[in-house]
Amino acid sequence: MITLQTSQCQALPGQLLAWEDIRQMLQNALAPVKPQLKKVLLLPPDYTRYYSGAGAIANWIYHDLEHTCQVDIMPALGTHLPMSDEELTSMYGDIPKDRFFVHNWRTEVVQVGMVPGQFVKEVSEGLMDEDIPVMVNRRLLEDYDLILSIGQVVPHEVVGMANHSKNIFVGCGGAQMINASHILGAFYGMERIMGKDFSPVRKVFDYAQEHFLSNLPLHYIMTVTTECQGKTQYHGVFLGRERQSFEQAVALAQQTNLTLVDKPFDKVVVYLDEQEFKSTWLGNKAVYRTRMAIKDGGELIILAPGVDKFGEDAENDKLIRKYGYCGRLKIVELCHTQEDLKQNLSAGAHLIHGSCDGRFTITYCTQHLTQQEVESVHYQYMPYAEALQQYPKDQLKDGYNTLPNGEEIFYISNPALGLWADKSRF
Repeated sequence: MITLQTSQCQALPGQLLAWEDIRQMLQNALAPVKPQLKKVLLLPPDYTRYYSGAGAIANWIYHDLEHTCQVDIMPALGTHLPMSDEELTSMYGDIPKDRFFVHNWRTEVVQVGMVPGQFVKEVSEGLMDEDIPVMVNRRLLEDYDLILSIGQVVPHEVVGMANHSKNIFVGCGGAQMINASHILGAFYGMERIMGKDFSPVRKVFDYAQEHFLSNLPLHYIMTVTTECQGKTQYHGVFLGRERQSFEQAVALAQQTNLTLVDKPFDKVVVYLDEQEFKSTWLGNKAVYRTRMAIKDGGELIILAPGVDKFGEDAENDKLIRKYGYCGRLKIVELCHTQEDLKQNLSAGAHLIHGSCDGRFTITYCTQHLTQQEVESVHYQYMPYAEALQQYPKDQLKDGYNTLPNGEEIFYISNPALGLWADKSRF
Protein backbone atom coordinates (compact mmCIF):
# COMPACT_ATOMS: atom_id res chain seq x y z
CA MET A 1 0.00 0.00 0.00
CA ILE A 2 1.25 3.48 -0.89
CA THR A 3 1.89 5.60 2.20
CA LEU A 4 2.50 9.33 2.31
CA GLN A 5 4.77 10.86 4.88
CA THR A 6 2.85 12.50 7.73
CA SER A 7 3.38 16.26 7.53
CA GLN A 8 1.92 19.59 8.50
CA CYS A 9 2.38 23.30 8.07
CA GLN A 10 1.02 25.68 10.66
CA ALA A 11 1.14 29.45 10.89
CA LEU A 12 2.69 31.18 13.86
CA PRO A 13 0.18 32.68 16.33
CA GLY A 14 -1.36 35.81 14.85
CA GLN A 15 -0.15 34.99 11.34
CA LEU A 16 -1.49 33.15 8.28
CA LEU A 17 -0.07 30.45 6.05
CA ALA A 18 1.10 31.46 2.60
CA TRP A 19 -0.11 29.33 -0.31
CA GLU A 20 3.51 28.60 -1.19
CA ASP A 21 3.96 26.87 2.18
CA ILE A 22 0.94 24.66 1.53
CA ARG A 23 2.01 23.87 -2.03
CA GLN A 24 5.50 22.93 -0.87
CA MET A 25 4.15 20.59 1.79
CA LEU A 26 1.89 18.84 -0.73
CA GLN A 27 4.68 18.59 -3.27
CA ASN A 28 7.07 17.09 -0.71
CA ALA A 29 4.45 14.52 0.28
CA LEU A 30 3.45 13.46 -3.25
CA ALA A 31 6.79 13.59 -5.08
CA PRO A 32 8.22 10.34 -3.64
CA VAL A 33 5.17 8.27 -4.65
CA LYS A 34 4.23 9.89 -7.98
CA PRO A 35 5.98 7.22 -10.11
CA GLN A 36 3.76 4.58 -8.44
CA LEU A 37 0.46 6.36 -8.97
CA LYS A 38 -1.79 5.27 -11.81
CA LYS A 39 -5.23 6.00 -10.36
CA VAL A 40 -6.06 8.51 -7.61
CA LEU A 41 -9.36 9.45 -5.96
CA LEU A 42 -9.89 12.85 -4.32
CA LEU A 43 -12.70 13.30 -1.77
CA PRO A 44 -13.05 17.04 -1.13
CA PRO A 45 -16.08 18.71 0.48
CA ASP A 46 -18.97 20.26 -1.43
CA TYR A 47 -19.92 23.92 -1.76
CA THR A 48 -21.11 24.12 1.87
CA ARG A 49 -17.40 24.07 2.80
CA TYR A 50 -16.38 26.68 0.27
CA TYR A 51 -14.06 28.43 2.71
CA SER A 52 -12.30 25.21 3.71
CA GLY A 53 -9.59 25.90 1.14
CA ALA A 54 -10.08 22.33 -0.08
CA GLY A 55 -11.05 23.49 -3.56
CA ALA A 56 -7.68 25.12 -4.17
CA ILE A 57 -5.86 22.11 -2.73
CA ALA A 58 -7.82 19.69 -4.94
CA ASN A 59 -7.09 21.85 -7.97
CA TRP A 60 -3.35 21.86 -7.25
CA ILE A 61 -3.22 18.09 -6.71
CA TYR A 62 -5.20 17.45 -9.89
CA HIS A 63 -2.82 19.47 -12.03
CA ASP A 64 0.23 18.02 -10.31
CA LEU A 65 -0.88 14.48 -11.17
CA GLU A 66 -3.02 14.79 -14.31
CA HIS A 67 -0.22 14.08 -16.81
CA THR A 68 1.01 10.91 -15.13
CA CYS A 69 -2.15 9.24 -13.76
CA GLN A 70 -5.94 9.21 -13.74
CA VAL A 71 -7.43 11.56 -11.13
CA ASP A 72 -11.10 11.14 -10.16
CA ILE A 73 -12.93 13.54 -7.84
CA MET A 74 -16.03 12.77 -5.80
CA PRO A 75 -17.23 15.59 -3.52
CA ALA A 76 -18.28 14.29 -0.11
CA LEU A 77 -21.91 15.36 -0.42
CA GLY A 78 -23.43 13.35 2.41
CA THR A 79 -27.14 14.14 2.14
CA HIS A 80 -26.60 17.43 0.30
CA LEU A 81 -27.62 18.29 -3.24
CA PRO A 82 -25.14 17.60 -6.07
CA MET A 83 -23.00 20.58 -6.99
CA SER A 84 -23.93 22.59 -10.07
CA ASP A 85 -21.42 23.29 -12.83
CA GLU A 86 -21.20 26.88 -11.57
CA GLU A 87 -20.40 25.70 -8.05
CA LEU A 88 -17.80 23.23 -9.31
CA THR A 89 -16.07 26.00 -11.25
CA SER A 90 -16.27 28.46 -8.38
CA MET A 91 -14.79 25.99 -5.88
CA TYR A 92 -12.49 23.78 -7.98
CA GLY A 93 -11.47 26.10 -10.79
CA ASP A 94 -10.52 24.64 -14.15
CA ILE A 95 -10.67 20.92 -13.35
CA PRO A 96 -12.62 19.29 -16.24
CA LYS A 97 -16.20 18.50 -15.28
CA ASP A 98 -15.90 14.92 -16.54
CA ARG A 99 -13.47 14.16 -13.71
CA PHE A 100 -16.22 14.69 -11.11
CA PHE A 101 -18.52 11.95 -9.82
CA VAL A 102 -21.66 12.41 -7.71
CA HIS A 103 -22.07 10.49 -4.45
CA ASN A 104 -25.59 9.13 -3.87
CA TRP A 105 -26.05 8.27 -0.19
CA ARG A 106 -29.12 6.17 -0.85
CA THR A 107 -28.16 3.99 -3.82
CA GLU A 108 -24.38 3.88 -4.38
CA VAL A 109 -23.09 2.46 -1.11
CA VAL A 110 -21.89 -0.95 0.05
CA GLN A 111 -21.59 -2.30 3.56
CA VAL A 112 -18.04 -2.92 4.77
CA GLY A 113 -18.71 -3.83 8.38
CA MET A 114 -20.80 -3.32 11.51
CA VAL A 115 -20.17 -1.35 14.68
CA PRO A 116 -21.52 -3.69 17.40
CA GLY A 117 -24.39 -2.51 19.53
CA GLN A 118 -22.50 -3.21 22.75
CA PHE A 119 -19.80 -0.73 21.72
CA VAL A 120 -22.47 1.84 20.78
CA LYS A 121 -24.09 1.33 24.20
CA GLU A 122 -20.80 1.91 26.00
CA VAL A 123 -19.87 5.13 24.20
CA SER A 124 -23.43 6.55 24.28
CA GLU A 125 -23.88 5.97 28.03
CA GLY A 126 -26.72 3.57 27.28
CA LEU A 127 -28.69 5.89 25.00
CA MET A 128 -28.41 3.55 22.01
CA ASP A 129 -27.51 -0.12 21.73
CA GLU A 130 -28.24 -1.04 18.10
CA ASP A 131 -25.65 -2.36 15.67
CA ILE A 132 -24.65 0.35 13.16
CA PRO A 133 -23.94 -0.78 9.57
CA VAL A 134 -20.83 0.83 8.12
CA MET A 135 -21.47 1.80 4.51
CA VAL A 136 -19.32 3.73 2.05
CA ASN A 137 -19.56 4.66 -1.60
CA ARG A 138 -18.56 1.66 -3.69
CA ARG A 139 -16.04 3.79 -5.59
CA LEU A 140 -13.75 3.77 -2.52
CA LEU A 141 -13.35 0.01 -2.94
CA GLU A 142 -12.12 0.22 -6.52
CA ASP A 143 -8.47 -0.25 -7.43
CA TYR A 144 -7.18 3.20 -6.49
CA ASP A 145 -3.50 3.54 -5.63
CA LEU A 146 -4.22 6.53 -3.40
CA ILE A 147 -7.35 8.09 -1.88
CA LEU A 148 -7.04 11.62 -0.51
CA SER A 149 -9.81 12.92 1.74
CA ILE A 150 -9.53 16.73 1.76
CA GLY A 151 -11.49 18.86 4.17
CA GLN A 152 -11.81 21.28 7.05
CA VAL A 153 -11.61 20.64 10.78
CA VAL A 154 -14.19 22.94 12.38
CA PRO A 155 -16.74 22.69 15.23
CA HIS A 156 -19.69 20.50 14.27
CA GLU A 157 -23.09 19.78 15.78
CA VAL A 158 -23.17 16.01 15.17
CA VAL A 159 -19.61 14.79 15.75
CA GLY A 160 -18.03 17.61 17.76
CA MET A 161 -15.27 18.53 15.33
CA ALA A 162 -15.79 17.92 11.60
CA ASN A 163 -13.62 16.01 9.16
CA HIS A 164 -11.24 13.02 9.28
CA SER A 165 -13.32 9.81 9.06
CA LYS A 166 -16.59 11.78 9.15
CA ASN A 167 -15.73 12.82 5.59
CA ILE A 168 -15.92 9.12 4.65
CA PHE A 169 -18.72 7.69 6.80
CA VAL A 170 -21.08 10.66 6.36
CA GLY A 171 -19.74 12.60 3.38
CA CYS A 172 -19.29 9.41 1.32
CA GLY A 173 -21.48 7.16 3.46
CA GLY A 174 -24.89 5.54 3.38
CA ALA A 175 -28.26 6.23 4.91
CA GLN A 176 -27.95 3.83 7.85
CA MET A 177 -24.67 5.22 9.17
CA ILE A 178 -25.77 8.80 8.51
CA ASN A 179 -29.07 8.24 10.31
CA ALA A 180 -27.53 6.41 13.25
CA SER A 181 -24.66 8.85 13.79
CA HIS A 182 -26.90 11.91 13.58
CA ILE A 183 -29.52 10.60 15.98
CA LEU A 184 -26.81 9.39 18.37
CA GLY A 185 -25.37 12.90 18.51
CA ALA A 186 -28.84 14.43 18.89
CA PHE A 187 -29.89 12.06 21.69
CA TYR A 188 -26.58 12.60 23.51
CA GLY A 189 -26.97 16.38 23.21
CA MET A 190 -25.19 18.64 20.76
CA GLU A 191 -24.25 21.07 23.52
CA ARG A 192 -22.20 18.27 25.11
CA ILE A 193 -20.48 17.60 21.78
CA MET A 194 -19.81 20.76 19.77
CA GLY A 195 -16.21 21.93 19.73
CA LYS A 196 -14.92 18.76 21.37
CA ASP A 197 -13.06 15.75 20.02
CA PHE A 198 -14.00 12.48 21.74
CA SER A 199 -17.78 12.50 21.33
CA PRO A 200 -19.79 9.26 21.13
CA VAL A 201 -20.21 9.78 17.38
CA ARG A 202 -16.47 10.31 16.88
CA LYS A 203 -15.76 7.11 18.84
CA VAL A 204 -18.11 5.21 16.51
CA PHE A 205 -16.28 6.66 13.49
CA ASP A 206 -12.90 5.80 15.05
CA TYR A 207 -14.04 2.21 15.56
CA ALA A 208 -15.22 1.93 11.96
CA GLN A 209 -12.02 3.53 10.66
CA GLU A 210 -9.78 1.14 12.60
CA HIS A 211 -11.72 -2.01 11.81
CA PHE A 212 -12.97 -1.46 8.25
CA LEU A 213 -10.83 1.14 6.43
CA SER A 214 -7.31 0.14 7.44
CA ASN A 215 -6.80 -1.73 4.16
CA LEU A 216 -7.58 1.31 1.99
CA PRO A 217 -4.81 3.61 0.69
CA LEU A 218 -6.61 6.48 2.46
CA HIS A 219 -4.90 9.63 3.70
CA TYR A 220 -6.42 12.80 5.13
CA ILE A 221 -5.53 16.38 4.23
CA MET A 222 -7.16 18.57 6.87
CA THR A 223 -7.32 22.35 6.85
CA VAL A 224 -7.96 24.86 9.62
CA THR A 225 -9.25 28.10 8.10
CA THR A 226 -11.16 31.30 8.66
CA GLU A 227 -12.65 33.75 6.17
CA CYS A 228 -12.15 37.47 5.73
CA GLN A 229 -13.91 39.58 3.10
CA GLY A 230 -14.74 36.54 0.99
CA LYS A 231 -11.24 35.06 1.05
CA THR A 232 -10.06 31.89 2.76
CA GLN A 233 -7.37 32.34 5.40
CA TYR A 234 -5.25 29.28 6.14
CA HIS A 235 -4.03 28.72 9.69
CA GLY A 236 -2.86 25.13 9.29
CA VAL A 237 -2.84 22.12 6.96
CA PHE A 238 -2.31 18.59 8.31
CA LEU A 239 -1.65 15.44 6.27
CA GLY A 240 -1.63 11.88 7.59
CA ARG A 241 -3.30 8.51 8.06
CA GLU A 242 -3.09 8.39 11.85
CA ARG A 243 -5.46 10.04 14.30
CA GLN A 244 -2.65 12.17 15.70
CA SER A 245 -2.80 14.47 12.65
CA PHE A 246 -6.51 15.00 13.26
CA GLU A 247 -5.91 15.75 16.93
CA GLN A 248 -3.33 18.39 16.02
CA ALA A 249 -5.84 20.00 13.64
CA VAL A 250 -8.54 19.86 16.33
CA ALA A 251 -6.29 21.67 18.81
CA LEU A 252 -5.65 24.46 16.30
CA ALA A 253 -9.32 24.72 15.27
CA GLN A 254 -10.33 25.02 18.91
CA GLN A 255 -8.04 28.05 19.14
CA THR A 256 -9.06 29.52 15.78
CA ASN A 257 -12.74 28.67 15.25
CA LEU A 258 -14.12 28.70 18.80
CA THR A 259 -15.24 32.02 20.32
CA LEU A 260 -15.93 31.98 24.07
CA VAL A 261 -17.83 34.94 25.50
CA ASP A 262 -17.98 36.25 29.05
CA LYS A 263 -21.76 36.63 29.06
CA PRO A 264 -24.45 35.24 26.74
CA PHE A 265 -25.88 37.41 23.97
CA ASP A 266 -29.28 39.13 24.07
CA LYS A 267 -29.62 39.21 20.29
CA VAL A 268 -27.60 37.55 17.54
CA VAL A 269 -27.97 38.39 13.86
CA VAL A 270 -26.57 35.85 11.39
CA TYR A 271 -26.22 36.27 7.63
CA LEU A 272 -26.46 33.26 5.31
CA ASP A 273 -24.73 33.79 1.97
CA GLU A 274 -27.34 33.09 -0.70
CA GLN A 275 -24.85 31.20 -2.88
CA GLU A 276 -24.08 28.75 -0.08
CA PHE A 277 -27.26 28.42 2.02
CA LYS A 278 -30.43 27.53 0.15
CA SER A 279 -32.24 25.41 2.74
CA THR A 280 -32.82 25.43 6.49
CA TRP A 281 -31.12 22.01 6.46
CA LEU A 282 -27.88 23.92 5.81
CA GLY A 283 -28.87 27.35 7.08
CA ASN A 284 -29.55 26.09 10.57
CA LYS A 285 -25.85 26.26 11.22
CA ALA A 286 -26.96 29.71 12.34
CA VAL A 287 -28.84 27.92 15.14
CA TYR A 288 -26.35 25.16 15.95
CA ARG A 289 -23.27 27.31 16.17
CA THR A 290 -24.77 30.14 18.26
CA ARG A 291 -27.19 28.42 20.63
CA MET A 292 -24.61 28.04 23.41
CA ALA A 293 -23.97 31.79 23.33
CA ILE A 294 -27.59 33.03 23.40
CA LYS A 295 -29.15 33.74 26.77
CA ASP A 296 -32.51 32.32 27.82
CA GLY A 297 -35.14 34.68 26.46
CA GLY A 298 -32.78 35.99 23.79
CA GLU A 299 -33.29 36.34 20.06
CA LEU A 300 -31.69 34.86 16.94
CA ILE A 301 -32.33 36.73 13.68
CA ILE A 302 -31.33 34.82 10.52
CA LEU A 303 -30.91 36.84 7.32
CA ALA A 304 -31.54 34.16 4.69
CA PRO A 305 -31.94 35.64 1.19
CA GLY A 306 -31.22 32.36 -0.64
CA VAL A 307 -33.22 29.92 1.50
CA ASP A 308 -36.12 28.58 -0.58
CA LYS A 309 -36.75 25.15 0.99
CA PHE A 310 -36.32 23.20 4.20
CA GLY A 311 -34.69 19.88 3.25
CA GLU A 312 -31.91 19.21 0.77
CA ASP A 313 -33.97 16.46 -0.84
CA ALA A 314 -37.71 15.97 -1.29
CA GLU A 315 -38.08 13.36 1.45
CA ASN A 316 -36.33 15.40 4.13
CA ASP A 317 -38.18 18.55 3.05
CA LYS A 318 -41.48 16.72 3.45
CA LEU A 319 -40.59 15.52 6.95
CA ILE A 320 -39.51 18.97 8.11
CA ARG A 321 -42.76 20.48 6.81
CA LYS A 322 -44.75 17.73 8.50
CA TYR A 323 -43.22 17.86 12.00
CA GLY A 324 -41.36 21.18 12.23
CA TYR A 325 -38.70 22.23 14.71
CA CYS A 326 -40.89 21.43 17.71
CA GLY A 327 -38.27 20.70 20.37
CA ARG A 328 -35.95 17.91 21.44
CA LEU A 329 -38.32 16.02 23.75
CA LYS A 330 -41.18 16.02 21.23
CA ILE A 331 -38.91 14.90 18.38
CA VAL A 332 -37.45 12.08 20.50
CA GLU A 333 -41.01 10.89 21.13
CA LEU A 334 -41.89 11.14 17.43
CA CYS A 335 -38.76 9.21 16.43
CA HIS A 336 -40.07 6.30 18.51
CA THR A 337 -43.68 6.45 17.30
CA GLN A 338 -43.72 7.70 13.69
CA GLU A 339 -42.60 5.23 11.05
CA ASP A 340 -41.43 7.86 8.55
CA LEU A 341 -39.06 9.39 11.12
CA LYS A 342 -37.92 5.93 12.26
CA GLN A 343 -36.81 5.31 8.68
CA ASN A 344 -35.04 8.69 8.40
CA LEU A 345 -33.45 9.41 11.75
CA SER A 346 -31.05 11.97 10.30
CA ALA A 347 -34.11 14.14 9.63
CA GLY A 348 -35.19 13.63 13.24
CA ALA A 349 -31.74 14.65 14.41
CA HIS A 350 -31.88 17.74 12.22
CA LEU A 351 -35.22 18.74 13.75
CA ILE A 352 -33.70 18.43 17.22
CA HIS A 353 -30.65 20.45 16.24
CA GLY A 354 -32.75 23.23 14.74
CA SER A 355 -35.11 23.59 17.70
CA CYS A 356 -34.62 26.25 20.36
CA ASP A 357 -36.44 24.20 23.04
CA GLY A 358 -38.16 27.36 24.23
CA ARG A 359 -34.90 28.99 25.31
CA PHE A 360 -34.85 31.79 22.72
CA THR A 361 -36.72 32.87 19.61
CA ILE A 362 -35.60 32.09 16.05
CA THR A 363 -36.70 34.45 13.27
CA TYR A 364 -36.05 33.48 9.64
CA CYS A 365 -35.93 36.46 7.27
CA THR A 366 -36.59 35.08 3.79
CA GLN A 367 -37.66 36.23 0.36
CA HIS A 368 -38.56 32.85 -1.16
CA LEU A 369 -40.31 31.02 1.70
CA THR A 370 -43.61 32.54 2.76
CA GLN A 371 -44.62 33.60 6.24
CA GLN A 372 -47.01 30.66 6.41
CA GLU A 373 -44.26 28.19 5.49
CA VAL A 374 -41.77 29.57 8.01
CA GLU A 375 -44.25 29.75 10.87
CA SER A 376 -45.57 26.26 10.11
CA VAL A 377 -42.22 24.79 11.19
CA HIS A 378 -42.27 26.73 14.49
CA TYR A 379 -40.05 29.65 13.54
CA GLN A 380 -40.92 33.34 13.53
CA TYR A 381 -40.92 35.21 10.23
CA MET A 382 -39.78 38.58 8.95
CA PRO A 383 -39.60 39.61 5.29
CA TYR A 384 -35.97 39.81 4.19
CA ALA A 385 -36.31 43.38 2.87
CA GLU A 386 -37.75 44.54 6.17
CA ALA A 387 -35.00 42.78 8.10
CA LEU A 388 -32.32 44.52 6.03
CA GLN A 389 -33.75 47.87 7.05
CA GLN A 390 -33.40 46.96 10.71
CA TYR A 391 -30.11 45.06 10.33
CA PRO A 392 -28.22 46.46 7.31
CA LYS A 393 -25.63 43.74 6.88
CA ASP A 394 -23.36 45.88 4.70
CA GLN A 395 -22.97 48.30 7.59
CA LEU A 396 -22.35 45.63 10.24
CA LYS A 397 -19.03 44.17 11.32
CA ASP A 398 -18.49 40.73 12.80
CA GLY A 399 -18.91 40.97 16.56
CA TYR A 400 -20.70 43.57 18.65
CA ASN A 401 -22.57 46.37 16.89
CA THR A 402 -24.69 49.22 18.21
CA LEU A 403 -27.64 50.01 15.94
CA PRO A 404 -28.88 53.59 15.34
CA ASN A 405 -31.70 52.98 17.84
CA GLY A 406 -29.14 52.15 20.53
CA GLU A 407 -29.75 48.39 20.51
CA GLU A 408 -26.68 46.19 20.81
CA ILE A 409 -26.46 43.04 18.68
CA PHE A 410 -23.81 40.45 17.94
CA TYR A 411 -23.34 39.93 14.18
CA ILE A 412 -21.96 36.82 12.45
CA SER A 413 -21.37 36.92 8.69
CA ASN A 414 -20.67 33.18 8.27
CA PRO A 415 -21.83 30.67 10.93
CA ALA A 416 -20.22 27.69 9.17
CA LEU A 417 -16.69 28.66 10.20
CA GLY A 418 -17.03 28.78 13.95
CA LEU A 419 -18.74 28.07 17.23
CA TRP A 420 -19.80 30.71 19.75
CA ALA A 421 -20.37 29.73 23.37
CA ASP A 422 -20.65 31.06 26.90
CA LYS A 423 -17.36 30.35 28.71
CA SER A 424 -19.25 28.52 31.46
CA ARG A 425 -20.04 25.72 28.97
CA PHE A 426 -16.35 24.96 28.51
